[in-house]
Amino acid sequence: MRRAAVWVGSSIAEGCGRSGDRELIHFLHVALGSAGELEFQLSLSGDLALLSDSDAAPLLTQTCDLNRMLAGLIKFLRTRTAQPPTAR
Repeated sequence: MRRAAVWVGSSIAEGCGRSGDRELIHFLHVALGSAGELEFQLSLSGDLALLSDSDAAPLLTQTCDLNRMLAGLIKFLRTRTAQPPTAR
């Protein structure tokens, strides 16, 4: 879980360091995949009683929020990328 959580931020940082929205979008997708992995691991930890429901619930909520934010940013960047450069 720690690796997946760190990979989310690392992927976003790497994407921001690249040139252009297309590369950023790619790395945001990588971050989204890692966030999905983390969400699964949190759910599994709760199901296996490795985490209590009271510990797992807020973490799952935050991970779902992160997934929504990443998806929204990807959608925004795709829209912006699709526009002609003079329209920006």
